[in-house]
Amino acid sequence: MEQQEQACFVGIDVAKDHLDVAVRPTGTARRFAADELHTLVGFVQQARPTLVVMEATGGLETAVAADLAAAGVAVAIVNPRQPRDFAKALGKLAKTDAIDAAVLAHFGEAVRPEPRPLPDAQTRELEALVMRRRQLLEMLVAEKCRLSGCRVSSMRKSLEQHIEWLRKQVKDLDKDITKSVRNSPMWREKDELLQSVPGVGPVVSSMVLVSLPELGTLNRKQIAALVGVAPLNRDSGKMQGKRSIWGGRASMRAALYMATLVATKRNDTIRGFYQRLLSVGKAKKVALVACMRKLLTMLNAMLRSGCRWKSNEVAAPT
Repeated sequence: MEQQEQACFVGIDVAKDHLDVAVRPTGTARRFAADELHTLVGFVQQARPTLVVMEATGGLETAVAADLAAAGVAVAIVNPRQPRDFAKALGKLAKTDAIDAAVLAHFGEAVRPEPRPLPDAQTRELEALVMRRRQLLEMLVAEKCRLSGCRVSSMRKSLEQHIEWLRKQVKDLDKDITKSVRNSPMWREKDELLQSVPGVGPVVSSMVLVSLPELGTLNRKQIAALVGVAPLNRDSGKMQGKRSIWGGRASMRAALYMATLVATKRNDTIRGFYQRLLSVGKAKKVALVACMRKLLTMLNAMLRSGCRWKSNEVAAPT
């Protein structure tokens, strides 16, 4: 009787100049220079891993993950907080690139995160545009704060010029994002569905396309947990704590928050729901989070069914 092949897990810590690889359970570890990606892929293929785990590191991991996926290797890119908390639970407080790679391999073995398909070139381009827009808005807010406290006329002029330049850059990016969405038949159809909902504009729609590709494929509880608007229990023994939201995809949650604020004024269904919650004594923040969850559920049902928004019609929960 043939002996069953032992499962193998690989952790890769990606830095700007080098990549640390750890293989579990053999304990093999190796460092590659950033320009040795082809050699790294060959090394990983020889290990025949069940799964390769990497952290999301602001885009540095994309090329590595793409090459591994092209070579037929299953890759999971995880939130950096998860393996860090896992390491702390194991009592590993030291942090080096080699240790991080070993922790990622151990995390993959213990947790088995699900591999996700990597975005194509068009999706990566749209993601870069959306990210750049968010960066410009952050700079715009910072410059406005500096302007409000500035009393030197020459400095105020400089700030005003920079603010005007940033606004123009944001407008140009909005045009590029719209053009990118319009050029994709699949995105165009989803974009039209999403923007048919009062409160959802082009910015929120593009954020959904980039940050929440699972929308329309999960049930309402799963999608709420993924975004981070599902109330989590805080109970212990006889003590029952207040439910609160936590975790999830912060950028998507921020976009959903802004859309919900608009929807509480312009969307009859969400406005009515919000006012009913307030009338029974719910705090405004609690009511707003409930509306965020309801709006997300509606969008999820709409993309699943392919139906546009109709006034006075609520999407059925799933």
